[in-house]
Amino acid sequence: MLYHDKRLQYPVKVSKPDPAFARMLQQAIGGVEGEIRVAMQYFFQAWGARGPNPKYRDMLLHTATEEMGHIEMLATAVALNLEKAPASLQEAGAADSVVGAVMGGENPRHVIEGMLQRHILSTGMSAYPANADGVPFDMSHIYASGNLAADMYCNVAAEATGRVLATRIFNAAHDDGMKDMLRFMIARDTMHQQQWLAVVEELGGHAGALPIPNSFPQEEENQEHNYDFFATAADGSPPPAGRWSEGPSMDGKGQFTVFQNQPLGDVPDLGPARPDSSAQKEQM
Repeated sequence: MLYHDKRLQYPVKVSKPDPAFARMLQQAIGGVEGEIRVAMQYFFQAWGARGPNPKYRDMLLHTATEEMGHIEMLATAVALNLEKAPASLQEAGAADSVVGAVMGGENPRHVIEGMLQRHILSTGMSAYPANADGVPFDMSHIYASGNLAADMYCNVAAEATGRVLATRIFNAAHDDGMKDMLRFMIARDTMHQQQWLAVVEELGGHAGALPIPNSFPQEEENQEHNYDFFATAADGSPPPAGRWSEGPSMDGKGQFTVFQNQPLGDVPDLGPARPDSSAQKEQM
């Protein structure tokens, strides 16, 4: 069961409304790097969590609920940035050179008019659950595998890409209130990266968690190639040397080596087509 407090998790203030910036904030709401993604990811990981220790489920629920607060903050910021947006698309002022620069060379009039059309006609100058291009978030980037370690590594990646996006938006921000809000959100991304890595450490670090799933007996996997780096250059030239090509593996259970990629199997022969397959008779 969830509870709601009508006050925001952190202040959201806009002194100079900017419709173009509202579009950028939409990516932080409904983009693949955005807050809807991490909130739903953490909720579904929690709702499917199994095991004798409920603390991981509880921790995920706390953070998922926090992320819902971030969506609320961003939605508020979008609405405030649209406060002075023109109600008429013909008045959008989309030929503004600054807007054109923000949009990366796209036709600024079409970009801003399309964005304002969605905000005016569909949401009444409010945020919507979609990315900066108006594509709805479809939940296809939610990773909840039922394996705690796998999910934690997915969460680190989610927070890393989210923090990258937030810093890019921060660098494009001109309003002091928006910068202040983004400083808070970037700080929370920092904590969440550390949080998920702390769970991995509790699970025994790389040595304890890897390979995932650690419940599968590793002696059942192919022992010849489980720590090989496959070099796939057509001319047989060696790959660049690195931590991944020699020395002990990250889990301490093997040694990295380089294997020059070569066919280990024969040319596949699927045999004749089945009589009931509707193939050509020459195939049967």
